[in-house]
Amino acid sequence: MFLAIDVGNTETKLGCFSDGPDALTENWRVTTDRHRTPDEYGIFFTQLFATGGIDASAIDGIAIASVVPQLDATLERACLRYFKVKPVFLHAHEQSLIPVATARPSEVGADLIATAIGGRFRYGAPLIIVSYGTATVFAAISPAGAYAGVAIAPGINISIDALVGRTAKLPQVALDAPERAMGRDTIEALQAGIVYGFVGQTDALVGRMRAELGVDAKVVATGGLADVVARHSATIDAVDPHLSLVGLRLFFDSPPSGRVL
Repeated sequence: MFLAIDVGNTETKLGCFSDGPDALTENWRVTTDRHRTPDEYGIFFTQLFATGGIDASAIDGIAIASVVPQLDATLERACLRYFKVKPVFLHAHEQSLIPVATARPSEVGADLIATAIGGRFRYGAPLIIVSYGTATVFAAISPAGAYAGVAIAPGINISIDALVGRTAKLPQVALDAPERAMGRDTIEALQAGIVYGFVGQTDALVGRMRAELGVDAKVVATGGLADVVARHSATIDAVDPHLSLVGLRLFFDSPPSGRVL
């Protein structure tokens, strides 16, 4: 049994694979907490496994993609103590599964590379992956299969929190699209601006990236809020919430020269 851990700034995704990258048997999405100790993380993970009917002692491989460096040592100690397994960490500039054609490969987040590896495996190249998380990230994979470049915008929840936090009379709203773009009350107006605004952002950036790639690249959305935008976007072809976990499975299976031990 293999465990993939994708540590984001806001959420951490975990996935258990019984075999290869197409054998994801269970997955969870939890809040990233920088203050948890190794024991707290270890106990928390084993409790999640218990709810899924998975024996923690069956874990014989772990790979981690983390954008929260201060948690790396914590998670490594938790894995060693509670799973008896030393985890392998994915780093963009120290892997050979996908070429990174940016100016500074070391600056590319491990989560983005994991997602790109999983996306190219499932959908081929060229490809544009839109990740809706703490930030909204548009990653382009070239026709040759390289990680070509990225656009980063504020995430949906960050934008909502900033708007509501600076405007005392505006309420928190559910992320549902109203029937019209011209809202007839405050709730409709907020929903229209947020949902259709991010739909417009997505379609516009995808159009520019396709033009720069020179091909009509397929577009896949991932992340916790992908469905919200995908339902109304004219450019998103598929929603796949587990690309980073699949990428970590592929990374772990790669030859030792393709991963950090």
